[in-house]
Amino acid sequence: MKGTKKKNLNFFKASKYISVKFEEDKKKLETFYNDNGFKDFSIVSDSLYKISDNRLGLTIRIDEGKQYYLRNVDWVGNSVYRKEDLDKVFNIKHGTVYNQSLILDRLKGSSGSENAVSNLYLDYGYLFSDLTPIESKVEGDSVDLQIRIYEGEQAYINDVIISGNNRTNEHVARRELFTLPGDLFSKEKIMRSIRQLGVLGEFDPEKINPTPLSDPTNGTVDMLYKLEERANDQFEISGGWGAGMLVGTVGVRFNNFAMKNFFKLSEWRPYPSGDGQSLSIRAQSNGKIYQSYNISFDEPWLGGKKANNFSVSLYRSIMTNGTKKGEDGYQSMVIDGASIGLGKRLEWPDDFFSIYGELSYQKYDLNNYTYMRFLFDNGQSNLLSFTTKLVRFSTSPNLIYPRSGSSFTLSLQFTPPYSFISGQDMSNVTDEVKYKWIEFHKWLFKSDYYFPITKDDKMVLRARFDFGYLGYYNSKIGPSPFESFYLGGSGMTGYTLYGHDIISMRGYTDGSLTPVDSKTSAPTGNVYSKLTFELRYPISLNQQATVYALTFLEAGRSWNKLSEFNPFKMCRSAGVGLRANLPMFGLLGIDWGYGFDAVPSGATSANHSQFSFVIGQEF
Repeated sequence: MKGTKKKNLNFFKASKYISVKFEEDKKKLETFYNDNGFKDFSIVSDSLYKISDNRLGLTIRIDEGKQYYLRNVDWVGNSVYRKEDLDKVFNIKHGTVYNQSLILDRLKGSSGSENAVSNLYLDYGYLFSDLTPIESKVEGDSVDLQIRIYEGEQAYINDVIISGNNRTNEHVARRELFTLPGDLFSKEKIMRSIRQLGVLGEFDPEKINPTPLSDPTNGTVDMLYKLEERANDQFEISGGWGAGMLVGTVGVRFNNFAMKNFFKLSEWRPYPSGDGQSLSIRAQSNGKIYQSYNISFDEPWLGGKKANNFSVSLYRSIMTNGTKKGEDGYQSMVIDGASIGLGKRLEWPDDFFSIYGELSYQKYDLNNYTYMRFLFDNGQSNLLSFTTKLVRFSTSPNLIYPRSGSSFTLSLQFTPPYSFISGQDMSNVTDEVKYKWIEFHKWLFKSDYYFPITKDDKMVLRARFDFGYLGYYNSKIGPSPFESFYLGGSGMTGYTLYGHDIISMRGYTDGSLTPVDSKTSAPTGNVYSKLTFELRYPISLNQQATVYALTFLEAGRSWNKLSEFNPFKMCRSAGVGLRANLPMFGLLGIDWGYGFDAVPSGATSANHSQFSFVIGQEF
């Protein structure tokens, strides 16, 4: 009776009677009893009476009747599926309390059930099918149910219509669809198409509305996809502390670029757009001492016919002691790099899988560089590696606030074993020789699960597990100081000399859960593990500002050697946070975490109460 008796926020005041809600609440009351087996329930009478000038009383007299139970279920008219198959999906057992809403949900998915019997028919073209439950016999407190099925003819898709894509070219949306003209109608493929359109990021996933326009006379259906575009470009401005200095970052990411129109001035509004490509330009600096520049391009459909992803990036970092180039005492370290990658969406084991390969090269060039501690002062280091990833990504279409599904990533990055190829004894060589060509193999596994907790799918539990291992080929060289894991803090550390993986861990300061090499002062986290449980609830799912609150439990740590790895001795934390996704800036957030355990270094200020900030989101 929530509508009739509306509660006042001031609990000292009485509730307010809302007459227009009374009829609705009586129907809810009837449904409540029906769903608990009281199918003969009735409201005998209701009356209002005056208590005082501003007080009313309400009396409702009811007849509950007896409670009924489901006895037998019989299927009539089914020729496509066997009775045993229908019983399995219907999944209401003999002797269960007779629940009319549950019966309709299991038959027709009235409350959004994905395992409804009707979906069996809708997934295989039977758009015009109908299932009608009839109480064939009522005996004592038992009800026999007969479900009459009209299967009809299979419907084929005649045309697919896309509307609302004012900025994005139609082929970008159309190539993601799993419902094609001439195909059998399939609810499963419609749901998959909704997910793919949402994952694109160009359209508001909460407002993707597919509408079947059926023509029973011809046995066909047109599919209309109503879309609403959203701003998807991002501008980044941030600051972070890394390598003993404050580093500022500014960047822009165009997520709906059209490279084919780059040289057409008429298409610059404000940039050539519509093809779903991504162009990112990013710069970091703290003035004279450090500058970094990065440009990357991504094409999700190379050639336009298959979901083959192509990516390329170029970057340069310059680090000096602050002296102008050409003057006495000038010191510098210049890092140049490039990568090229190619990915492919797979069809086996299922089409949520994809595979990706990337070839990358990085060169460290040092000139009398003693300003910050590095392996050596003069010379070059070269890093040539190949990375391969196997990914399964099946989360719900809203990437900012996923409500269901999972993602898995297994990756391997490796270099050639140069020391074995050259045959050189590395036991007594200098670092300049030892790391002229960097060698390692790096293994990563990441998994994410999303579990809806409430019926409306708003409250979501996220469970994540990460593991990483950096190995080596030659024991005389040992673990590489490059590409290790830097665990702890916000994950926003601006710069590291050795290209570490920077991994956040709330409730602790930056890098505090990572062992450090006493010689180079470089992190030596060659193994890491992290476990996260996060309970999320949305405040707003509006495309202009997606906002949600969260509370979390985390445990994580990194170790120097694989033999030291112990998943039962990780540092734990808990806390709360807030996230806001703004179209121009992407995801912004703040967390308060409390680290319960002492850090490996013993620093007393590295745990307990810690605030951390978040910019961007890892997918």
